[in-house]
Amino acid sequence: MVMAYRTRRRAFILVDVIIAGVLLGIALATVIGLTGSALASQRRGEELQNAAMLADEQLNLVLAVGPEAFPSTFRTRGACPEPFANYQYAVTITPRGGSEPYIVTAEITWKSGARDLSVVVQTMIAPRRGDDPDPERQPEEIIEREQ
Repeated sequence: MVMAYRTRRRAFILVDVIIAGVLLGIALATVIGLTGSALASQRRGEELQNAAMLADEQLNLVLAVGPEAFPSTFRTRGACPEPFANYQYAVTITPRGGSEPYIVTAEITWKSGARDLSVVVQTMIAPRRGDDPDPERQPEEIIEREQ
C-alpha cells in the first residue's frame, strides 16, 4: 500500500511538472509575441513622427518664401535629404484667386516593409504682400545694466 501511494504521488508530481512546463511555454510565447508587437508599434510611431516632421518642414518652406515664389525657388516633389532618403515629398499649391489664401498640401510617402504609407497635411497660407523691410529693432534709449 505504501509503495502504491508513492507511485501515485510521483505520477502526480510528474503531471504537475508537465502542466507547469506547458503553462510556462505558453506564457513565454505570449511575452515574445507581445515584445514583437511592441517593437513594430514603436517603429511605426517613429516613421509617423519623421513623416510629420518632414511635412512640417515643407510647409515651413512655403511659408518662408511665400506660396507664389515656392515653385520657382524649391522643387515641389522629390526625395527627402539624408538621413530621410527613404521618404518622398510632394507639395501642391492651389491658388483660390484674389487675396484668398492658397491651399497648400504636403504629402510624405515611404515604404514600410511591403506597404506604401503616406501622411498628408493640408493648410491655408495667405499670399505675401511684398517685401516689407525689417523694422528697426534698436531700443529708443540705451539700457544700462549693473553687473
